Amino acid sequence: MSRFIVRGGKKLKGEIKVSGSKNALSALLPASLLIKGRTIFKNVPKIRDVDTLIKILAYLGAEIRFDDSELLIDTKNVEYRDLLIPEVKLLRSSLLFLAPVLFRFGRVRTYFPGGDVIGARPIDTHLDGLSQLGAKFNIKGEIIEGTFEKFDNTLVLLRESSVTATETLMLASCFSKKEIDLRLVALEPHVQALGRFLMLAGYSVKGLGTPFLRIKKGQRINKEVIFKIPPDYIEAGTFIALAGATKSEILIVNANPEELDSVFSIMKEMRFDYEIKHSSILVKPAKLRGTKIQTGLYPKFPSDLQPPFGVLATQAEGVTLIHEWLYENRFGYLNELKLMGANVEILDPHRAIILGPTPLYGKEVNSLDIRAGITLLIGALLAEGETVINEVEKIDRGYEKIEERLRMIGADIKRVD
Repeated sequence: MSRFIVRGGKKLKGEIKVSGSKNALSALLPASLLIKGRTIFKNVPKIRDVDTLIKILAYLGAEIRFDDSELLIDTKNVEYRDLLIPEVKLLRSSLLFLAPVLFRFGRVRTYFPGGDVIGARPIDTHLDGLSQLGAKFNIKGEIIEGTFEKFDNTLVLLRESSVTATETLMLASCFSKKEIDLRLVALEPHVQALGRFLMLAGYSVKGLGTPFLRIKKGQRINKEVIFKIPPDYIEAGTFIALAGATKSEILIVNANPEELDSVFSIMKEMRFDYEIKHSSILVKPAKLRGTKIQTGLYPKFPSDLQPPFGVLATQAEGVTLIHEWLYENRFGYLNELKLMGANVEILDPHRAIILGPTPLYGKEVNSLDIRAGITLLIGALLAEGETVINEVEKIDRGYEKIEERLRMIGADIKRVD
């Protein structure tokens, strides 16, 4: 296990670039199985989750070449294999291989997916939706067995607007010659990125950006697709929290501000000093105040940004109430921040109060998951003294070469294996 050793208390300054979207790639890499040929993804970050998904594709027989930020996937020699490999247990997004394998080969055997322990994340919505289309499932312990012969239905009502369930059903619908009507789908930017990729590949996708999608196989599916991964709006929001918490002037480039309306709304309430120009966001030092942050489904405030804005709230004047609407185990990072001196109270699994501004002090803390890990790194950068962050591999899952990028804007951080 690797650790970060951080000496905090320094003002940061400079330019930091937003990488390609981790969450978009989680669906796009499995979606390459719909192309019986070459898919070329550009602007791909070198993160652990991408490495894991590539290993699953290679296990199925895909030819992979990853040079710099360009990833080539050739699936012409892909064959059926049971997805009973350790990599499947590492990621929640490994579930997105379920539909492409099942509907391409008519059967699937796979482990239940893994991922961050941030709350109950059942897969009932996924299996229920696929069952509505005609798939049949049998659960044996930790293994999902599925078969598919033909589409029995052209309408699916999602039990909840789950992102991965929406993406799973989008991928399954691409195998139908009749239009599949998906209702109450998720709207997140990475869902829309998947839709754009499918259209570029030749599939018919109507209603993108709305809760109602109509999808079917196109007349001609391309044998080669080139797709640029959009900027990671969660990473952009993380860097906004970093700048605000450390009271630093940071220019965030290669962002997509149109996807951050809910974040800008909270920033205005907290009295951020910032400017937006095209694909850049300039954040300047400001005296921040507390507010209420409630997470929700897009376009509401993202749950993935709740932890970074939680540590930001420790440096804002007054009370911040956080209502984590989605997950009941996402406040673990607050206990780590308490060790560093934060004044926080967890009211219940979904609500917490943070009182600031409170100085933080260097301690030894643990990365609990991707977002908690990056949150503790922000805390370490603003804290007085030295902080040791354990299990930074969890941060590596979602943030490309984060210590190198932070050093470029003045952070004192080193990795110790």
